[in-house]
Amino acid sequence: MNFARSHWLTLAMIVALIALAVLGRQFSPLLLPKADVAGVAEPGCDLHKRACVATWPQGGRLEISITPRPIPLLQALRVEVTVSGVKPTKVEVDFAGESMNMGYNRSELAAVGPGRYAGETSLPVCVSGSMAWVATVIVEGDAKRIAVPFRFDAGR
Repeated sequence: MNFARSHWLTLAMIVALIALAVLGRQFSPLLLPKADVAGVAEPGCDLHKRACVATWPQGGRLEISITPRPIPLLQALRVEVTVSGVKPTKVEVDFAGESMNMGYNRSELAAVGPGRYAGETSLPVCVSGSMAWVATVIVEGDAKRIAVPFRFDAGR
């Protein structure tokens, strides 16, 4: 009798794991920035010191600035993005830990002028101390989605 019960328990666990895998794939597009076009950030740019620029193959350009500098944790951050070469319908910035899941940290930026977007957000604290972050700017417009990752470190 114990043998049959353990087989049913094993089968139930396998079914539960498969269900979690399927559901995870359905919801992962909501959490991870996907794009039709990937932009390339200028090499060596340091968001702690200045604004950074990226371009994409179709000739567009994007600039991101995060203040105050250096970028602090758990404080209000001002994010400003300037876009050219595409007419955005939406601009967002998604902050993700490069090696650790830090939850959903995406903010939509408001239009503040032609091709200019801005908003406020903050970075959560990583319990392990300093952390490598990726700020991905997501631009939707002209029937495409452009994503540009910018890497930086932040710590206590």
